[in-house]
Amino acid sequence: MDSYSPAYLAGVALRAIGKAMDAATLQTFTSPVILFFVLGMLAAFARSELAVPEALAKGMSLYLMAAIGLKGGVAVSESGVDGTVALALLAGIGASFLMPLFAFWVLRGFGRLDQINAGAVAAHYGSVSVVTFVTAVEIYELRGTPPGGFMVAVMAAMETPAILTGLLLARKAIDGQTAKSSQATGELLHEVFFNASVVLLLGAFAIGVISGASGFDDVAPFFQAGFKGVLCLFLLDMGLIAARRLMDARAMTWRLGAIAIALPLINGAIGTLIGTMIGLDVGSAAALGVLCASASYIAVPAAMRLALPQADAGIYLTMSLSVTFPFNILINIGLIGALASALARG
Repeated sequence: MDSYSPAYLAGVALRAIGKAMDAATLQTFTSPVILFFVLGMLAAFARSELAVPEALAKGMSLYLMAAIGLKGGVAVSESGVDGTVALALLAGIGASFLMPLFAFWVLRGFGRLDQINAGAVAAHYGSVSVVTFVTAVEIYELRGTPPGGFMVAVMAAMETPAILTGLLLARKAIDGQTAKSSQATGELLHEVFFNASVVLLLGAFAIGVISGASGFDDVAPFFQAGFKGVLCLFLLDMGLIAARRLMDARAMTWRLGAIAIALPLINGAIGTLIGTMIGLDVGSAAALGVLCASASYIAVPAAMRLALPQADAGIYLTMSLSVTFPFNILINIGLIGALASALARG
């Protein structure tokens, strides 16, 4: 444990940041996946009329989740499940439950948010972003450190706990208002446990485990050949959306913007350290760090609309989608990967 003292970790972090501009990072920033996201942001800032049809964007989202679920399931079917996988699942679920507590404290104090909005935002910073994870997997594979397929199951398991914690944090404020009907509560629970991304990810993961590599061969041309191309177009759309929402933001303050960058840095470093300590390989430890650093902008907003309609969507969506998401895609994925490599060498 002495090797993970604060002084040691600070030194490792500084060395990792120093190495973040190495050849591998340069390779990342010349990747079409990242450049399409940058193109989308630049087009939006230039007020171009470039747009991706909503129906196409939804179709691409379904394709990406199904593909990552299937490939993760196939990988697990070949490697099997051991104690390390179980530890990764426990670490992910535990982090999803606990990270909103720290986020809530920072949002209430430094961020100066009321209890309802702080609870709503905190839920986003304990849950995960599927697109951030998929992008990280592509980048780490490019670097030669691919995460284990079981990390898809960890990702799916981390979506729900943070929502429950966020709602508990905002409960006192909710209790002081009109009680929610049993019908609304039932709708919330259904949204939390059966939202589209969780169902598709876990369903595709199970199909991959059952069918195995031989069964996946039949659909591999569809789910592998077009994967990176679809991801490029999807990130183009996400760049457009993130930049346009940021330009239209009204409730954002510099304090909230700083929090939206600080939380993924802190959570990502902690997640990477935990992944390393429980024995994950470099790619999987980095993937756990990315999951901890990411912020949901699909599943959690849908749940918050049902559970906390009083919360300002302009705050939690702008923070998670327009600040944290671009920061993770452009900078933090590389930093986390460098930190995971440095910890493994240390």
